[in-house]
Amino acid sequence: MKKIETSSKISLLNLPESTLDVILELLSPIELINMSKVCTYLRGKCRSDHLWENHMKQKWGRVFGHFAFKEWQWHVTIITKEEGSVLNQQINILNGSLGSFSGSWPMLCVGSYLEECHNFKSLLLANHFMMALYLSLESGKFWFPAQLYRGLYVHDTLVSYNSITDTFRARTRSWNGRIVGNDIHWDKLRFSPVETSSCVRHVSDCFQELKPGDHIEIQWRGNTQAPYDWWYAVIGHLDSCNENENYCLCQNSETLVVEFKQYPQRSSMRKAKLTRHTEDSAGNYGGIRKLHSQEEIQKWNELLDHQRYI
Repeated sequence: MKKIETSSKISLLNLPESTLDVILELLSPIELINMSKVCTYLRGKCRSDHLWENHMKQKWGRVFGHFAFKEWQWHVTIITKEEGSVLNQQINILNGSLGSFSGSWPMLCVGSYLEECHNFKSLLLANHFMMALYLSLESGKFWFPAQLYRGLYVHDTLVSYNSITDTFRARTRSWNGRIVGNDIHWDKLRFSPVETSSCVRHVSDCFQELKPGDHIEIQWRGNTQAPYDWWYAVIGHLDSCNENENYCLCQNSETLVVEFKQYPQRSSMRKAKLTRHTEDSAGNYGGIRKLHSQEEIQKWNELLDHQRYI
């Protein structure tokens, strides 16, 4: 009996939409870009936000946080403004898009910067926001806010990705944008857990609840004309306390002992005494952020242990 041959071929477009969606979710970013060139229908599908949002979370979730995303939305607003508007004129002058500002001159912080922003305009006008965001990060055109680990403190920076070396460049968020690092690896960065910039004192909401043993990050600056960094510390006991938890009244005291364990016991930098009701807004210390995440605490402890063995 003769074998019946069939020349019919199954196209992706013949598949049920739910099946096609599953296939597209398995594609890498470069595969999605290539697939989008097949036809108009697949271009729309491959550029959809939900596909690129997954890739954003997988690759950028560790360093690109809520504040950085708000900066991206700022750029979207600027780029998609009508020609001739004040915001659009800013782009023509800079050949790029400036993000938000905080603080006051001369302590002025830039929230972000998007180079060659016109390259992303067509995607944004077509409402492909997440794909445009991913490509702006991958190309290194988007200088976004992130924090750089430097020993037992973190420094607010703007960072740009280098896809060839899989590392980052970092610059200060001040107006001059001085480069502070090259070839920075992923584990040296984190997204900022608060929206407060390094030019502004963070408003704390945990002062009254802090007690000995609590892990914190506290703003500190070398002088009043310098930006704040976030330093790791632990709340300590008063000198008058015997550190017996059954009799400890440190939490009820107006004096708050902040202990920086990276310094030797006899160092003058080891402990600082602050007043709970009056944050040191005019001096070296700023706001406090209490750490609740065990992952964050573990990261600081690892850095502390590493410093001890250097």
